[in-house]
Amino acid sequence: MHPISDPPRGGSPDREIESLAEFDEAVLEHGSLARFRVQSVDLTDRSDVLVSVDTAGAVFLGCAMAPDAAAKVRAAGALVFPPVPHLPFDPYRGFVYTPGELFEGLAESGYEATPDARAYAWFQRTKGDGDIHASMLRAIHDDAVSDALDELLAGARVVGVMGGHAMERGTQEYAGAARLGRALARDGFTVATGGGPGAMEAANLGAWAAPFDDAMLHEALRLLGKTPSFRPSVTDWARAAFEVRERWPDGGASVGIPTWFYGHEPPSPFAAHIAKYFANATREDGLLARSTAGVVFLPGAAGTVQEIFDNATPNYYGSRGEPAPMVLVDRVHWTERLPAWPLLRSLARGRPMEHRIALVDRIEEAPEALRRLGGR
Repeated sequence: MHPISDPPRGGSPDREIESLAEFDEAVLEHGSLARFRVQSVDLTDRSDVLVSVDTAGAVFLGCAMAPDAAAKVRAAGALVFPPVPHLPFDPYRGFVYTPGELFEGLAESGYEATPDARAYAWFQRTKGDGDIHASMLRAIHDDAVSDALDELLAGARVVGVMGGHAMERGTQEYAGAARLGRALARDGFTVATGGGPGAMEAANLGAWAAPFDDAMLHEALRLLGKTPSFRPSVTDWARAAFEVRERWPDGGASVGIPTWFYGHEPPSPFAAHIAKYFANATREDGLLARSTAGVVFLPGAAGTVQEIFDNATPNYYGSRGEPAPMVLVDRVHWTERLPAWPLLRSLARGRPMEHRIALVDRIEEAPEALRRLGGR
């Protein structure tokens, strides 16, 4: 089965616990919790276990416990990091997000009431106040998300699809990006995007459409075209996406990796798994580093240009091993409007990455170019 089809288990299977079922399994198998790491699990109904088993050297991250149980495990030599009240996010979470989590409350109260919007509002309030507690919570959260993302993608053949947020639903460009995502998913790749609107949402939509017949994507594009942009209403934009998801449930899985740094941009509801970060630099590097089977760059502006050269740098120096394929789409865009291709080609000349870059005219050519360059 595909690596991202099943709920992920801990990256250290013998020592990480991320669900109540894993907690019970560990106690049954080992009779001890010594040196385990228990991450964001509600243990209020497991007080009898906590007071009776060895917890020396264990670490409990954001686990709700009864006061007497918490006191006992501390006395036994465990570290206990309690849940942080009144936060709109869980800094110790063990899994990446789902669209349902981030958009909870959308149907009833609109986007501003969702956890995604509330986390962005918290970030806006705290990012410039110099409070070390807030910055620590953001760092812990982002590290937890990175750990969960690594577990999710273990063994997957990941292709990154980069492109601008300004690409609107209802356009030929959006439809092309969706067909690209569908083609990559049908080829067995895991599609990963920056997790936002525009080209990113389109590629995630294409992956969602991969299990269905081609008529499904045509109809979904027609329905989404009635709400072209997340401006002026994120609520209307997101509701349109969830209507498509409800009409065609159980779509193909893909990954979105967005950031609250660009919090005015909502995350893509078509990404089955969302690794959302506070730190954009961590998010950018992590997205590209995990695109081990290659990256396709659709037309974009400053952010996409940055991503091209963020990806080119480790390919140039070989710091991540063998260079990953890079495919730039739209010759006019990348040679005239924003001439990134001539510079990329000059950088690559005479180096191993020279035979891992390509420029194509049309989106439809990208999957074949990726295969030709050795996307694996």
